[in-house]
Amino acid sequence: MPPLLPLLVLLLSFLAASAQTTISGKVKDQKGRPVQGASITIKDTYDGATTDSLGVYRFNTSERGAQTLLATSIGFKLQEQKITISGTAIQLDIVLKQEPNELTAVTITAGSFEASDTKRTTVLNPIDIVTTASANADVTGAIKTLPGAQQVGESEGLFVRGGTAQETKVFIDGTLVNNFFFSSVPDIAQRGRFSPFFFKGTVFSAGGYSALYGQALSSALILESVDLPDQSSASAGVSTVGLNAGFQQLSKDKNASWGVNYSYVNLIASFAAIKQRPDNFKIPEFHNGEVNFRIKTSKTGMLKFYGYFNFNQLGVRRPDIDSTDLKNAFKLTNFNVYGNLSWREKLSKKWHLYMGASYSTNTDKIRNELQDQFNTPMDLSFEPYDTKNFQLKANSDLAQIKTVLERRLYGLSAFRFGGEYMYFTDKNTFSNEYTTNGISTADDHFKAAFAEADLYITNDLAAKLGSRFEHSSLLEKTNLVPRVSLAYKVGNKGQASLAYGIFYQKPEKDYFLRGYAYNDLVYTKATHYIANYQKVSKEYTLRIEGFYKKYQDLIKTYGNSNNGIIDSIGNGGFGDAKGIELFWRDRKTFKEVDYWISYSYLDTKRDYLNYPYAIQPNFAANHTASLVLKKFVTKWKTQFNGSYTFATGRPYYNIRYSNSTGKYHIADQGKTIAYNNLSFSVNYLPTLGNTKSKKFIVWVFSVNNVLGSDQVFGYNYSYNGLRKDPVLPTSRRFFFLGCFLSFGVDRSDDVINSNL
Repeated sequence: MPPLLPLLVLLLSFLAASAQTTISGKVKDQKGRPVQGASITIKDTYDGATTDSLGVYRFNTSERGAQTLLATSIGFKLQEQKITISGTAIQLDIVLKQEPNELTAVTITAGSFEASDTKRTTVLNPIDIVTTASANADVTGAIKTLPGAQQVGESEGLFVRGGTAQETKVFIDGTLVNNFFFSSVPDIAQRGRFSPFFFKGTVFSAGGYSALYGQALSSALILESVDLPDQSSASAGVSTVGLNAGFQQLSKDKNASWGVNYSYVNLIASFAAIKQRPDNFKIPEFHNGEVNFRIKTSKTGMLKFYGYFNFNQLGVRRPDIDSTDLKNAFKLTNFNVYGNLSWREKLSKKWHLYMGASYSTNTDKIRNELQDQFNTPMDLSFEPYDTKNFQLKANSDLAQIKTVLERRLYGLSAFRFGGEYMYFTDKNTFSNEYTTNGISTADDHFKAAFAEADLYITNDLAAKLGSRFEHSSLLEKTNLVPRVSLAYKVGNKGQASLAYGIFYQKPEKDYFLRGYAYNDLVYTKATHYIANYQKVSKEYTLRIEGFYKKYQDLIKTYGNSNNGIIDSIGNGGFGDAKGIELFWRDRKTFKEVDYWISYSYLDTKRDYLNYPYAIQPNFAANHTASLVLKKFVTKWKTQFNGSYTFATGRPYYNIRYSNSTGKYHIADQGKTIAYNNLSFSVNYLPTLGNTKSKKFIVWVFSVNNVLGSDQVFGYNYSYNGLRKDPVLPTSRRFFFLGCFLSFGVDRSDDVINSNL
């Protein structure tokens, strides 16, 4: 019997082998490329194989009859194939379809720089903003180093791709911010009100933005506030411009937090050290307060509230342009309150809800006074001095509520829809020699509905399709507009995008508050066409974008025979803007160095306001370029930051009204000198206490316009047009020195890691 045992085993093995069926084939993607590492199995069995580098698989099975073959691979959809096993070898080739996912999918970013999702293209985060030398810790100051933004130093706001500052709107947690910047002062740009550390995400859309937002003709700056802090902390700071302190308390279960912050700014020390061109008879003084709370309503839900108030005063005195011995004294008192409440929740596996509400109120009290050389008020009742003494109280309120529902589809695809309601109320009370307590008001009930779909066809191809409906009770007009974006992956980590959209905006409130005839005003309109290529990795970002923008129904002002005083307004204006932009950011080439380069070419003309025909607007430069450089020296715990911005000269015009022709004409024109600004800052992070104490300190020193380059932003003309004075910065340079402490959170790693 023992000699027969090997023979018996051999016989049984032969019978078993003859009972098995061989299944083999190749696995490819939709482009015919082999898929390596794909798993091929028979459902509910252990029979199967993994594809090799050529996509080939092969295995044997003893199963019989109708079966289901499963093919799976990371990044691809599960493929099921019905087969019948009868003992005959099966040759089966399989084509897998890609499953879009956040790590590999193309992103739809035509027109937008995103920093809202670390899995996508991060361009600027809060640390980037506060360490950009020329930004002075202002969100929009850092945005100005990106392509598309103009270097306008005499007025606040973002001027983007041939658009005015009023054509760029700012949104926080989905709702519109009515007074994002501090109140206007003649010929002096104002900074944004909010700290960059209040935001965790930033989307700067230079065009072609989402249908969820509206009433911005050119651009949208979309900001997302922070969620719960990692732990409780306190902060304090002292600088050459003021003091600040704050506290954040995280609950023991880490499901809720609350916080308060206060800052006081007084520029008396700064102005004493740095010679100012205007006479600041009331030194700028600011009181800022903030309060917030955040509550986790569920594992996926978050309720957030942010409240802000500001009170500030300033007074600026300058020589009067129409006289050699008179002065104009401008005084401003501002009070601003802003509140934002938002809630987001995952209602189910596929349904998401966002709700937001905000309220803001802003009051400006302005007094302009004509004075003699001894600063004594003068009251002259003849032109052009009779209108230079005036008082204005401007009240502006906005209440808003917005709801967005999102339905997840397959993969990353989603459909979202919703609506918003905004109530604007504005009131001006004006007094001068001819008017006593002249009151004008404008109220608008503004309603909008929107729908938008993100469709990920494959990992390589995606589309965003949207539409927006809007109605203004003030205009008694309605609009309905399309928004379309496409993105296609090109090579490794590269993608190309296209975007098209129509954008509407109401005429500015000032046109409804000055008593003009505006019975037939309509929305102003812009049509955007954008083509984009970008290549992104952890170490670098390359972005090239071309655009064309067509303006229609822009506001035109019309004069009468009385020295060209504006008599009425209409929508007879038009224009266009086209250009190309480049952005390059590199964190790898040079050790411990992070830098970016941006360049913008802009060709734009518009016929609006009192322009006699289509000309290049006075806020637009043809060429703008920025270099931002950051190097962190770990050994010294010191970061050195530099930025240089160049822009070609901007046009300026003296546009005057002719009584003989009844039309406006250009009496004088030219271009300013080129804009140059080299700025430098140093952040020093010494160790305070030991690591366990979690104390963090940073010293900041910065200088704007280090070389003291001449900068001219335009020219003001006298009443008779015979004299023109340059519009200059308030000082040739600006210096800042501050010391900031944080207790409970050591942020040194944030500063280091964000800039390596």
